[in-house]
Amino acid sequence: MVKSISVLGATGSIGRQSLEAAARLGLRVEALTAQKSIKLLEKQIRRFRPRFAAVYDEAAAQALRTATADLDIEIGSGMEGLRHAAALDGADAVVTAVSGSVGLQPTLDAIAQKKRICLANKETLVCAGGLVMAAAAAQGAEIVPVDSEHSAIFQCLEGRREQLHKLLLTGSGGPFRGWTREQTASVTPEQAVRHPNWSMGAKISVDSATMMNKGLEYIEAMHLFAVSPDDIQVVVHPQSVIHSMVELIDGTVLAQLAVPDMGLPIQYAMTWPKRAPSPYERLDFWKMRDMTFEAPDLAKTPCLGLAMDCARKGGARSCVMSAANEAAVALFLGHRIGFNDIFDLVTGAVDALGGHSADTLSDILDADAAAREFVHRKTQ
Repeated sequence: MVKSISVLGATGSIGRQSLEAAARLGLRVEALTAQKSIKLLEKQIRRFRPRFAAVYDEAAAQALRTATADLDIEIGSGMEGLRHAAALDGADAVVTAVSGSVGLQPTLDAIAQKKRICLANKETLVCAGGLVMAAAAAQGAEIVPVDSEHSAIFQCLEGRREQLHKLLLTGSGGPFRGWTREQTASVTPEQAVRHPNWSMGAKISVDSATMMNKGLEYIEAMHLFAVSPDDIQVVVHPQSVIHSMVELIDGTVLAQLAVPDMGLPIQYAMTWPKRAPSPYERLDFWKMRDMTFEAPDLAKTPCLGLAMDCARKGGARSCVMSAANEAAVALFLGHRIGFNDIFDLVTGAVDALGGHSADTLSDILDADAAAREFVHRKTQ
């Protein structure tokens, strides 16, 4: 179990739950970051007393400096501040809870300092999984997943990596499971963020609604567990009780079950390889009515099919897809495009830019920027 943490994205859903877990476990908090939510960040700073905090937005960072002038804390800003927080001496682990590819470089910085990465940022591995996993192996840095699905696989695979036959990646199907493309055409952001099982941030909720989230997790699992796309099967499980499964070479299937609460995998990422008591609700099998499973309908959830195709074809496709999706979802949340436009824009970006190479960090950052520019150009 780690003794101290830094939290990147402290004011988001995962960041807030990470800090509550740290408080329960008695962990020191060394650094906190946020994009621009300084009122909440100031409260967190006064409660946890980190040595360093950073706000991505420079104007918000300056306002935070004024608000915390009575405290002994250094306030940074921008990508430089985010990277400094990730690499800060004294933290055993870094929770990467920022959304989007902005988390890539700070994650690499934390890996370079041999810190445990409590990985909640999907885009880091989707965009640069090969680079990130190679860096972690070279430095001896631990990557422990926070996503409930990858945490489930991680737990089921402990001591059994050489026995693996297939990963069974479960997903609820989102709030529009079974809807046709015609039905989802009029979906609003307010509808899309209301997930039936999970309480999450707006971006990830929309990704769950399009099932792009499952596509990102598909690619992430490929890198995290060093398997090919053909070794991963997506299973729609609406109840979200089984968080994922592994099939072993003899046909045995191991599953991890728990209530759908992100606090559990967050805590486990901090305590691994040990476990600690938690306050979360327990499964009551006497009250569970059923658990059902079905194959994903890729015609109705084309974002998932697109992600699986990007995983198989390689190149810059996954990076372009992730960045274009991030830009498109932001436009959708701002009521500037429709729900179905997300897939159309992302597909266009992948077709136009996905064939480029993504062998170096510079390649990846260029592909990310080009994908975002493509989306904004198409929606002007």
